[in-house]
Amino acid sequence: MSVVRYEPAGEIGYIVVNSPPVNALSAAVRQGLLDAIGAFAADEARVAVLYCEGRTFIAGADISEFGKAPVPPFLPDVIAAIEASTKPVIAALHGTVLGGGLEVALGAHGRIGLNGTRVGLPEVTLGLMPGAGGTQRLPRAIGIEKAAEVITSGRQIGAAEALDLGILDALSDAADARTAGTAEAQRWLEEGRAPRRLSEVPAPGITDDALAALRAKVDRTARGQVAPLRALDTMIEGLSMPFPAAMQHERSAFLALMQTPERAALIHAFFAERAAAQMPVNARPRPFQRVGIIGGGTMGQGIAAAALNAGLDVTLIERDQAAADKALAGIARMQDEAVKRGKLSQADRDAMIQDRFQAGSDYAALSESDLVIEAVFENMDVKQQVFRELDQVCRPGAVLATNTSYLDVDQIAGVTGRPQDVIGLHFFSPANVMRLLEIVIAEVTAPDVVATAFALAKAMGKIAVPSGICDGFIGNRMLLTYRTAADHLVLDGASPFQVDRAVTGLGFPMGPYQVGDLAGLDIGYATRQRKAATRDPRERVPVFADRLVEAGRLGRKSGQGYYIYDAESPKGRPAPDVDDLVAQVRSDLGLTPRSFDDEEIRDRYMAAMVNEAAKILDEGIAAKPSDIDAVLLHGYGFPRHKGGPMHWADTVGLDRIVANILSYAADDPYFWALSPLLEKLASEGRSFAELNAKSS
Repeated sequence: MSVVRYEPAGEIGYIVVNSPPVNALSAAVRQGLLDAIGAFAADEARVAVLYCEGRTFIAGADISEFGKAPVPPFLPDVIAAIEASTKPVIAALHGTVLGGGLEVALGAHGRIGLNGTRVGLPEVTLGLMPGAGGTQRLPRAIGIEKAAEVITSGRQIGAAEALDLGILDALSDAADARTAGTAEAQRWLEEGRAPRRLSEVPAPGITDDALAALRAKVDRTARGQVAPLRALDTMIEGLSMPFPAAMQHERSAFLALMQTPERAALIHAFFAERAAAQMPVNARPRPFQRVGIIGGGTMGQGIAAAALNAGLDVTLIERDQAAADKALAGIARMQDEAVKRGKLSQADRDAMIQDRFQAGSDYAALSESDLVIEAVFENMDVKQQVFRELDQVCRPGAVLATNTSYLDVDQIAGVTGRPQDVIGLHFFSPANVMRLLEIVIAEVTAPDVVATAFALAKAMGKIAVPSGICDGFIGNRMLLTYRTAADHLVLDGASPFQVDRAVTGLGFPMGPYQVGDLAGLDIGYATRQRKAATRDPRERVPVFADRLVEAGRLGRKSGQGYYIYDAESPKGRPAPDVDDLVAQVRSDLGLTPRSFDDEEIRDRYMAAMVNEAAKILDEGIAAKPSDIDAVLLHGYGFPRHKGGPMHWADTVGLDRIVANILSYAADDPYFWALSPLLEKLASEGRSFAELNAKSS
């Protein structure tokens, strides 16, 4: 059957798209739309309803065509044919109407949406911009400033907001898009409406001052990305041209962005996320509806909120009822904030807290749980004791998961009589917001337990990445290494504040010392203390960091760390005594400081990251390079427009990175021990991308 069909039905004709799963704009769909418009033109129908079957209206481009030469008919021509119809075409929208899908809708003469519809032009998230009229039709529909925000942010917009903005003409309570479109078409017939073409609407204007403010805002939020500013400039320039010339201008800018490194990085990030979600086992997940959580601190509360948002029933256990009540209050506050932001209805919030959540202190309440997640203090003895108790109270077949960030999951599983049911689920804080979930597979974890972990991640809307067992798994092991490289830079002469500036100059939202303050400096201190007994004498210890903790300066939670946090500077300002403290430590250690420029700081920071990632790959801790990219993108603030550390390394050149590491190793051969895999790939002129291709 054709993916697009035209159905004549008297005065109203129907253009129906049915190309599962998301009605993407493949070449077949584009050609089908052209053919259907031709059939409508020849039919006696006076108005057409364009709608899609399945769960969504056109949700965007066909990802199978990404990176390939465009195939005609081209989308701008298809949309132009829809808009040129001499009889009205009404787009009836439901689901997610994104990218080219929204551009198709803007080419129609009227738009009605079902409740729950979401629209957007997310092209900038892939390093692109709208290329089929979005930069020209949208501002004619809703104005320049509103259109600029939609286009340069790439965000999805709910149905009510889309109506308020003017993207939609009407909302419908109908059960399906065909019914809603039919009612709207009937209204157009009764009112004798003619086609209303956005291409014929006069271009809106903007003052020079308003445009300057708009550009400054986009420049600030783009954080070094090319596409948002290019989209804004293309929109403004096009609005000063005749519409046909503006369309050519937009298409030229779109095709130019297709060739940028940023676009390649963002496309890589998109596919890395999809690849990470592929289960490494062939098994069915165990059923899970009742979830238990041990520990009601920040992490436990976040996991509970994520589980509730996924529609699961949650039982949280704390050490006593007072602590359980405190956890309940914290989770309720999270959900209240979600209601305020419009992410959750009050009725759903109440049902979650009153009907699907309970908190107490008796492990026996977990006896019928399908899956239990431990989120207690990061201490092996404590975690093993929790699992001994779970082994006694949980029913056979229940999945037992630890949220450990560093510890050996095999050792935790080993204290139970059911190690095959134990797995690591490393959530990232705040767990109800952060999308990354490292799934740590123990030596004897059953395949269906692994499948259950991936199913839980999907239910929670998280990006799951499988990991083997080592200290810190994928992300925290890498974090420790590149953070150590930063500490070495400070010991050798750089300021912590210069390191932070250099790293944020790469596109990271925060530098390592800002991150340390945010997480709490006592966390790194505790890790160093835990490893002190087995520390290699060749390791260089960041004594200055220990001095801060010993002085009670723990970062944001104490009001001072590397930065000072107060009413004057809630986001932090450099503490004036830090450089003096570091200088004293250097003197005590007999170190002679030297200067570093920002480029060398960035080179060392990134070389340490890539080198450790290559070791993780070589050891089989990570399955493929793109999994490492997904971890760093979603858990550690790696700039998305650079694709992840492995993609970045390929872009920079593995031979250059190896040369840098060898030069650094002349002074510190212990820390800068070159990864054999990285050395091999560089010497053979190969890339990490080749390893991704082999694993797919």
